[in-house]
Amino acid sequence: MKVMTSRIPQFIGAGLVGFGLSGAVQADHHGMKADIVDTAVEAGQFETLVAAVKAANLVETLKGEGPFTVFAPTDEAFAALPVGTVDDLLKPENRDTLTAVLTYHVVPGKVMAEDAMAADSATTVQGQDISITTMDGQVMVNDATVIQPDIEASNGVIHVIDGVLMPE
Repeated sequence: MKVMTSRIPQFIGAGLVGFGLSGAVQADHHGMKADIVDTAVEAGQFETLVAAVKAANLVETLKGEGPFTVFAPTDEAFAALPVGTVDDLLKPENRDTLTAVLTYHVVPGKVMAEDAMAADSATTVQGQDISITTMDGQVMVNDATVIQPDIEASNGVIHVIDGVLMPE
């Protein structure tokens, strides 16, 4: 079994910010790529993720040096959760749970799709592993499908997914 790991313990909370920042847009400001957070904001399809990153106080972390790999669920992915789930996660008293969910979407380092396809799993910033499988040209992360890979940012990469990953 091939496992991807990285040694960036100081960025354990950073994964959460990236979680909400995946988008179908690669920002470009005078030749410079935007960071993960700004890329997610500019994409326009990660409003829920960005709100969650803000509620978890992870914005500055995800704007940090990185690099980070973020498996970013779309707004549609969040909308598919049971009614009330997102609202509950965004409550201040649930910040620890929200942080765990968000950091479960972030892997330390910059893992491009080609590298992810060669692995069976990856250890998230949250500490648990996610499974990575490839079937019929589709990359799956746990039960979510990567619908847009390799959106590069100045401090990492975003892979857009169609589901929200929940840690155990």
